[in-house]
Amino acid sequence: MANLIVRRLLQLIPLLLGISFIVFISLHLAPGDPASMIGGPTATKEDLASIREDLGLNDSLFTQYLRYIGGVLQGDLGYSYQTQQSVTEAIMIRFPNTFNLSVASIIVATVIGVGAGIISAIKQNTSLDVLSTVGALAGISIPNFWLGSMLILLFAVYWQWFPVAGITSPPWTMQGIKELALPAITLGTGSAALIARMTRSAVLEVIRQDYIRTARAKGVREKNVILLHCMRNAMIPVITVIGLNFGFLLGGTIITEQVFAINGVGRLLIQAIAARDYTMVQGAVLLIATLFVLVNLLVDILYALVDPRIRYE
Repeated sequence: MANLIVRRLLQLIPLLLGISFIVFISLHLAPGDPASMIGGPTATKEDLASIREDLGLNDSLFTQYLRYIGGVLQGDLGYSYQTQQSVTEAIMIRFPNTFNLSVASIIVATVIGVGAGIISAIKQNTSLDVLSTVGALAGISIPNFWLGSMLILLFAVYWQWFPVAGITSPPWTMQGIKELALPAITLGTGSAALIARMTRSAVLEVIRQDYIRTARAKGVREKNVILLHCMRNAMIPVITVIGLNFGFLLGGTIITEQVFAINGVGRLLIQAIAARDYTMVQGAVLLIATLFVLVNLLVDILYALVDPRIRYE
């Protein structure tokens, strides 16, 4: 296991270098000029030339990339073109909101998805199974921005049970839970649908095995058969889906943060892209990519904990 962790961490280096290079080149080849965004409509040609020189945009792309990577290796992600704020500082201020939202969303998705998947598998070909299938299809199909808007309209504006927008309180307080509830449901619905379908398939495959039949023949309670014997062996593919969805949630909160006016990394990324703030975009994407790889590593470790038969050579 230790060798696996070290190997995966070493693989992280070329992967992140590749991601940073692709993002860097894509941003610089995209239409738009950071100098024009900074100078505004009243800037003269001399002003724009001075801004480009100050930002180092007149250098070759290769030189600019090497300068950026040199800073990253020293822990310096650069400074925002728009605000002159440290990119690291700007991301770290907003990251707790994105992380808390992602954790709350994956909890919602896991509880609903695993529960619905188990019930659907146990009650195969019944009305509950059909209801679960229809719910999963609806969860995947409904756009986040529409669901979020409807939840705000119903629960925040009409009934006033939850705040309309923003996250200002710690997530362990009642106010913080209320602030996270609607965004977490909005973001977790699609993931819950995927987890439910995977859980159903995995449980149906395991529940037909001989050892499950033997446990039932010995008089083991059905609840224990499902939870202790069936679920543990069915969890490998479910953990995979949960882990991948958590990684996607860390980088996929953009629309939800916009709808609920949450000051998170996703919203920062959208604003940076619109402003052609290269350094801010690169820093945010680098963070998201790093977290995604680390989540996948955690999933690999959980495999061995859930099923001791799994060994990494």
